[in-house]
Amino acid sequence: MRTGRLEAFSDGVIAIIITIMVLEMKVPHGDRLDDLLPLLPVFLSYVLSFVYVGIYWNNHHHMLHACETVTGAMLWSNLHLLFWLSLFPFATGWMGENHFTALPTALYGVVLLMAALAYYVLQQAIIRAQGPDSILRKALGRDWKGKLSPVLYLVAIAATAWSPWISGAIFVAAALIWLIPDRRIENVLTRS
Repeated sequence: MRTGRLEAFSDGVIAIIITIMVLEMKVPHGDRLDDLLPLLPVFLSYVLSFVYVGIYWNNHHHMLHACETVTGAMLWSNLHLLFWLSLFPFATGWMGENHFTALPTALYGVVLLMAALAYYVLQQAIIRAQGPDSILRKALGRDWKGKLSPVLYLVAIAATAWSPWISGAIFVAAALIWLIPDRRIENVLTRS
């Protein structure tokens, strides 16, 4: 199977995830600026999650351009990633509604960690399918971003015991690392 069908399915699921997240933001009962203030934590958690989903969508797109065929292992690995991404609306809503308290923030970190691990599993499935001269393997190199992110999520999860706001700052820092588009795959594809 070619990658187009896998990309289309993943794009659809990701679009639904973003839609569900935005629908979780309830309209306030009032027409004053002060009426929006209670929604600030929900909005901030939405923005953070929107950025994360965008990062996954962008990198997923580039990663699939580094392969020509799809295997069964890749299909299941992709579903595994989409499962964890599909939990973003719940984790985002719970964290925002509870104003970044410890347990919801820790759960948000667990979802981020599991999505990162699922993305790694998908990368490895693609590399195995493409063989020792895999374009993706060449593009990733040492993959310091991919190795640093789970460590940051683990630190953030542990930090919720002291301050969920420190955890939030770590989540933002991890997103900022990925916010600049990863050009490794594009560069290798251009040279090939």
